[in-house]
Amino acid sequence: MNPLGRLNKFLSKLPVHFAVILMCLLWIIPTLGLFVTSFRSRQAVQTAGWWTVFLPKPQAVGQPEYTQYCSSCHGANGKAIPSADLSNPNVVNQYQSAASLLLMLRKPVNGQPHLLNPTLPSTPKDALNTLTPVLTYLQTLSGQKQPSSQFTLNNYVDAIVGYKGTADYLSDCQNKVPSTLAVMSCNTSDILNSAGIGIAFVNTLIVVIPATILPIILAALAAYAFAWLDFKGRQWLFALLIGFQIVPLQMALVPIAQLYVQLGMQSTFLGIWLFHTGFGLPYAIYLMRNFIGSLPREIFESAYLDGASHWTAFRRLALPLAMPAIASLGIYQFLWVWNDFLVAKIFLTTHPVLTVQIQNLIDPLGRNWNILTGAAFLSFIIPMIVFIAFQRYFVRGLLAGSVKG
Repeated sequence: MNPLGRLNKFLSKLPVHFAVILMCLLWIIPTLGLFVTSFRSRQAVQTAGWWTVFLPKPQAVGQPEYTQYCSSCHGANGKAIPSADLSNPNVVNQYQSAASLLLMLRKPVNGQPHLLNPTLPSTPKDALNTLTPVLTYLQTLSGQKQPSSQFTLNNYVDAIVGYKGTADYLSDCQNKVPSTLAVMSCNTSDILNSAGIGIAFVNTLIVVIPATILPIILAALAAYAFAWLDFKGRQWLFALLIGFQIVPLQMALVPIAQLYVQLGMQSTFLGIWLFHTGFGLPYAIYLMRNFIGSLPREIFESAYLDGASHWTAFRRLALPLAMPAIASLGIYQFLWVWNDFLVAKIFLTTHPVLTVQIQNLIDPLGRNWNILTGAAFLSFIIPMIVFIAFQRYFVRGLLAGSVKG
């Protein structure tokens, strides 16, 4: 091909390449930002964007705020006023939180406001957000805290134990702060604390595994029957089953919830297993039937001539040959149940799963949203492993329902 032809070919594909690159960037950049944020401290998240971790190392957390509000009187090292030596741990320990520091700064000094130029923000929330990094830097000045690293695992720890304080779980346990540790024991038992995602992770596995296996087993049996058993009304029944796929599950939430209350199955694992199985079966049977029905008829006819029963043909022939469809269906059902929020929120109120518990981690005042980033990445570790392990079967299984033309 001459150079002009190669250039024309390249230019003709340029819009496609641009679209693919743009789509990748739209997915990768937010995900990267979320991932980086999950390893940053609360103070770092509040003071700078996630992209700053790729820039030259910034000042210590709180140093710019300290310079702005305190260094003009107390000096860069905090020792300019001997009676209020900010490098003295005994002085700094009087202020265990940004709120206590704010109360002190609100008191006048010699009849004048403590801070004149500049003054703190007028609203308490903004003032506390400003003083939190200042307090962190005071602890660094007094030698109680080493300059924090850019990255930390505190967000993941806080998410696992369900910590909702103003600092972090490990620091509050070390300092024995009772106000934020009301339901904490500061030992390994906190991993299964009812407010954290540790116990929610266990609940999610208890929900997902049976809710994935049951539809696969029932769908495989039904698919074999629709494909290789001749009974009256088979095609009409299969068409009705396909029609059930368009029924939104939201229509059944209220009547099934009322039924579960009458049967004593509300907020039980059995109830949510049956719900996910029932609404997963139409698509599961459709997928499995098309795959099993596309298998060579000669294989099954030979087995029947040799005296094999339908159960033997199903177990020895259909199941092994249908493994790509089974793996694809398993991935699809697993991801659907794992990421479900609405059904778990309604039918499993006393045993919250990950999607529900992550939402419960949100502080009413929105002060601890940073731990949601760690919780989000913990929540999709298992689905990512499952998908990567079986992704080669996923496309093959999805193509099982296609029609040759």
